Amino acid sequence: MTNNDTLRRLRYALNINDLLVAQITSKSGRETSKEEVATWLKREDAPGYVALSDSDLSSFLDGLIIEKRGPNPSGKIPLPLEFLSNNDILKKLRIAYNFKSEDTLAIFKKAGFAISNAELGSFSRKSDRFYFAKCPEQVLRKFITGLSL
Repeated sequence: MTNNDTLRRLRYALNINDLLVAQITSKSGRETSKEEVATWLKREDAPGYVALSDSDLSSFLDGLIIEKRGPNPSGKIPLPLEFLSNNDILKKLRIAYNFKSEDTLAIFKKAGFAISNAELGSFSRKSDRFYFAKCPEQVLRKFITGLSL
């Protein structure tokens, strides 16, 4: 799943338009226009398609955190991640919506996907930890589907 696919799925799940995607992304310090968002949301074979970089998707997710939870009390805006993994995307979405483990498991259940609390915890660990596991694309897709439901 490309970053563009992820953004398209999130836009649908959150029921937001291109302008709101641009405004959310701009909250993270990366100025974005509605037209630029439209190029990100096009299909790969459509004319005018622009690949969404990891740092741009990270900026959108950081902006979503600011949108849902408010700005950091220190006033700092996090720098976008250069390399964004499925684990990072899942973590940022959980932070944005202030989901606890039970909430996240309920979202997976809504999407018809069974996952254990231990498995969910392994996706949230740092990559150098023993019980770390990479988040497969299917898990991220099911989580976004559960969000839309």
